[in-house]
Amino acid sequence: MAATEFGKGRLEAFSDGVIAIVITIMVLELKAPHGTDGAQLLALWPVLLSYALSFGFVAIYWVNHHTLLHDVRHVGVAALWSNMALLFVLSLTPFATAYLGENEFGRLPVLLYALLQLACAACYWLLAAAIAAQHRGDAGYEAHHRAETPKNLASLGLYTVACVVALLVPWLSLLILACIGLSYVIPTAFWRKGTAGGV
Repeated sequence: MAATEFGKGRLEAFSDGVIAIVITIMVLELKAPHGTDGAQLLALWPVLLSYALSFGFVAIYWVNHHTLLHDVRHVGVAALWSNMALLFVLSLTPFATAYLGENEFGRLPVLLYALLQLACAACYWLLAAAIAAQHRGDAGYEAHHRAETPKNLASLGLYTVACVVALLVPWLSLLILACIGLSYVIPTAFWRKGTAGGV
């Protein structure tokens, strides 16, 4: 192992901890209504829908992050910093979620939420690229990265479209975001017959 390469264990453990805290903060933002009137509970639908959407995104990132690192035995400095950038933008999810739900999917809240998802996708792409760079010469991993690239680039493009659409038709922007998320529910790596070689 080169001097500039480190075991992946601490990266995975720290990432798991941050993601767990993000989910915890989001659920703590859910406030039960004071009263037993069904209308009061029904009035919370924007907040509950925002939470469900964000939980789905965070869960997808956790699963794909785990899949991305599954065959990696060590990481370089570029991967460490790319991972920190990803965790930074993911840590903003509780704020964006609360802003989205409490303002009932207004244009600005939806735009901010779409911009956050674009930032998360960009940082994940940087992490994947950093890991791929340290796997040069590993045919299996290079093939996997090439297979993932079109999907990741298409997602970045669609997230950008969602940002523009947010200013015009907020609900359509959220629909675009949800569809992008669904496309990542099953990581591409799960469909591979083999696994990318580790280093």
